[in-house]
Amino acid sequence: MSSGDQMDEQMRQVLVAGSATVLAAAAVIPQQDSLHGEIAMCEAAAARGYFLPDEDEWVKLRYSQYLGLRASLLATIEELGVIAGAGRVEWNSRQPLFATAFAAACILMRANRFIVDLASKHSVLWKKLDEEDIMCGIPRKSFTTIYQALTSPRNQLRFLNAVDHYSKQRDKIFALANDSDMKPIVDLLEKEEPFIEKSRREVVKRRISYRWFSFLRSHRSAWKNVMRGMFEVSGRAVSELRQPGIKAMGAPKRIDADLQKEILKLVQPGDVFVTRHDDAMSNLFLPGFWPHAALFLGKTPNSTLDWGELPSADEYGAWFLESKKDGVKVRPSSETLALDALVVLRPPLLGPDLQRGLQRALTHRGKPYDFLFDFRTADRLVCTEVIYRGFHGISPCHFQLREVGGRLCLPAEEFIDQALDIGFQLILTAGLEGDVLLTGPDAERAFRATRPARAMAVLATSS
Repeated sequence: MSSGDQMDEQMRQVLVAGSATVLAAAAVIPQQDSLHGEIAMCEAAAARGYFLPDEDEWVKLRYSQYLGLRASLLATIEELGVIAGAGRVEWNSRQPLFATAFAAACILMRANRFIVDLASKHSVLWKKLDEEDIMCGIPRKSFTTIYQALTSPRNQLRFLNAVDHYSKQRDKIFALANDSDMKPIVDLLEKEEPFIEKSRREVVKRRISYRWFSFLRSHRSAWKNVMRGMFEVSGRAVSELRQPGIKAMGAPKRIDADLQKEILKLVQPGDVFVTRHDDAMSNLFLPGFWPHAALFLGKTPNSTLDWGELPSADEYGAWFLESKKDGVKVRPSSETLALDALVVLRPPLLGPDLQRGLQRALTHRGKPYDFLFDFRTADRLVCTEVIYRGFHGISPCHFQLREVGGRLCLPAEEFIDQALDIGFQLILTAGLEGDVLLTGPDAERAFRATRPARAMAVLATSS
């Protein structure tokens, strides 16, 4: 495969993943006229000067959902920017990149503006959103950071510049609808146009100096600087949400290729990998040490009847079923295991029961990501829901969903607690004590350091 072919394939993969993320996010962004109850609740809290306990829980849940959606869209724009910045793709191939990134930016701006407009009018809400909540994973003064980024004149002008580029290239972008992969993005942009125009008017009303505006717009190429500006803004926003001091930017993952190979020798189909990236944005608004999970399917070099068509296999030919911001997909191990830490839990199932669980989980392949974390419906799934819907009800695997702010879900930390309760076995850990793999008592010791007392009591009883 030539370097040009590799670039085209890489761009296609990033576009497909980016489009899936954008469309899933757009589906759960509410319209302002549908939020009368939420607005009334905030006004009632403002009148009394505080939120009631149930209101407090609801606000934190919705805010953590918003932070997760925001982080996913920012990461998508950043990933598209890496491809767009390579400079080796022809102009016509770059239009889909811009259209997808711009759609993500529009949705993000709409969500940002709604929450900023609402909180800026009610100091009680502003203060609530700025509170640190370790259990909900909300960092201190996160709302203030978002407000500052949204109202930054430089960021506003960069978004306006992207709007201008979209307006000039609208016919070419709409022509992308002839591509079935791009049509949903084009349709989304068409629906967003009233908001895009509203955003343009609001930026102009901010009385920003025309000379500064003119300076920013000068010396720009039709493509390079439009994309660069938008991606630079998103890149800074991403870095603002990364956990400071955890690890250096660009530092390698502790679980490298050699360690991945060793891990894959010890696992079997049906094992659940609960995982962590030390500096992932998602760590900031998901409770506890362990935020994510993936289901190990096994090894095969080719597509199978059960798993369907597979992407190109990596050197290990090992596969996971995993829900990330681009949806539920069968992913190669080199993608899933590029981590800083993991723990492997083995379900108490054998033979036909185990195969039944895997087949049930695979029926959800291709579904979009659920940014609302609501397990009551199965049309969109988060990471732990893939495992829940695969194994729940196959004795002894019975999980209890946790109600948080009116939503039923099963966070990764809660999944670990319940999995240990019903007989899942701890097989190994990696990355908890440097770049090493641990089994047996050593794995249990390292794992204990990440867990609250309840899970440790269960682990001690079963060992």
